[in-house]
Amino acid sequence: MRVLGFMTGTSLDAVDMAVLETDGREIHAFGPAGERKLSEATRDVVLEATRQALGWVRGTPEPVIFRHTAEMVAEEHYAAAEAFLLANNLSWPDIDLIGMHGQTVFHERPKDGLPGRTVQLGDGAMLARLTGRPVAFDFRTADVAAGGEGAPLAPIYHLARARASGLAAPLAILNIGGVANVTFWFGGDDLVAFDTGPGNGMIDLLVQGRGAGRFDDGGNYASVGRADEGVVRALLAHPYFQAPPPKSLDRHDFSLEALETLKLEDAAATLVAFMAEGVKLAFDTVGQMPTEVIVCGGGRHNPEIMKALTARLTVPVRTAEDHGWRGDSIEAEAFAYLAARTHQGLPISFPGTTGVVEPMTGGRIVRP
Repeated sequence: MRVLGFMTGTSLDAVDMAVLETDGREIHAFGPAGERKLSEATRDVVLEATRQALGWVRGTPEPVIFRHTAEMVAEEHYAAAEAFLLANNLSWPDIDLIGMHGQTVFHERPKDGLPGRTVQLGDGAMLARLTGRPVAFDFRTADVAAGGEGAPLAPIYHLARARASGLAAPLAILNIGGVANVTFWFGGDDLVAFDTGPGNGMIDLLVQGRGAGRFDDGGNYASVGRADEGVVRALLAHPYFQAPPPKSLDRHDFSLEALETLKLEDAAATLVAFMAEGVKLAFDTVGQMPTEVIVCGGGRHNPEIMKALTARLTVPVRTAEDHGWRGDSIEAEAFAYLAARTHQGLPISFPGTTGVVEPMTGGRIVRP
């Protein structure tokens, strides 16, 4: 089937889109991919929904703004896809299924015997009505309800993507978005995956908080700064890094307070070092070494991040493009693939990726 996948990351930069032809097992063909920048109106509403989500007390009704935000996100997806399909000589009848991740505004891992909470906003029913196509969405809720972390979900696609490229185990795939996560494939169908720590998210919040833009474009601030190793050690003392995998994060789980006395350039360099050390710890935790690590997500565009990873890891560090992958579209492709698996009733989360007891199906499909 031909599936259109959507992803909107916590950077609030754009709606990413990609088309796959897949049966949820193998990838038969790669269709077009692209993005459309989020409108300022949607971005502002999502930021406010995120702010309210951070103060949402467990057991109380969800913030009223969630409903409005979900509708705006659906409308944003529709507008993005309309232009995308037109530019690629496609129309809605050409699409068999849509996979919409939705906009994450809150993620809380299981703790002290309590199940986790995770919120991805996007009105699947509205998107189905607008497009006239079935929409798979709400991919994380079932996993969390079963005691899983709810993240990461892309690992099963990472495996399919590696196999489609003829790559062999042992291999690691590192995605650096707002949070960084890694998939380790050591052979067969077995995967180990977890969040390694903050990715671009803390750097984005730092730059935005200092009124210096939305992100450190090209690592320009970090490139002229010096990492404060004392602050890096303090950040690494967070209990998350001692917790065994599987484990997951929200981009707001770490505070910028320790960086307040540092000038912007040094603070940016410190966060790059912190992110890279988190990845190194992840490799140390697993114990086995892959033959290489393939980096995808926005973080690979930051030369300082790539240099920091190369300096700390004992295996070759390559970008998605080195293998002919579309590094900015991997997660949109992943949710096209997960939508197909949902349609086929195939599992999307696994004991080694989210900590569920057994492989689990997930997602819901709503029809127009």
